Amino acid sequence: MTTEEQFRAMLAECREVYVKKLHDYGTAWRILRTSSLTDQLYIKAARIRSIEIQGEALVNEGIRPEFIGIVNYAIIGLIQLKLGISDQPDDITIEQAIAAYDEQSECTLQLMLRKNHDYNEAWRSMRVSSYTDIILQKIFRTKQIEGNGGQTLISEGVDANYMDMMNYAIFALIQLTYGSTADTQQ
Repeated sequence: MTTEEQFRAMLAECREVYVKKLHDYGTAWRILRTSSLTDQLYIKAARIRSIEIQGEALVNEGIRPEFIGIVNYAIIGLIQLKLGISDQPDDITIEQAIAAYDEQSECTLQLMLRKNHDYNEAWRSMRVSSYTDIILQKIFRTKQIEGNGGQTLISEGVDANYMDMMNYAIFALIQLTYGSTADTQQ
């Protein structure tokens, strides 16, 4: 499979979880501010790092669902940045929420393809634990930008960081699914 095919396969898995959660919870996430979504991303990434360091999870879930959660929360963050937050969780339909998800995931995929061309698939030689650390770094950067009222002097904004978090999480899912050329040590 090509990188794009693998990426799309992981996106399809994440989208399936998103759609099922829309069925269960509706669009309750529409009330979340992006700072709350950044904190949700932090919780997911911190749990992954904890499991990687400790070597075990006491809750019977591994790191894979957490990477899926990072993808989905990053996309929700991108949707919120585009639409703005809402006081009512039902201000968009399920169909609109799915269409917004598809739009943001396609946009992020296209960014990955451009960057992947320039970096010549360097991510394939990275360890999954490195993705975790980079995602955490991007979360802390995002928190700093949010603390600055969204203003940056030279750096990319919150949206770019959400896209990068999503891409690194999908790289991790690809490696967990299809294997890795990276050193297996954490």
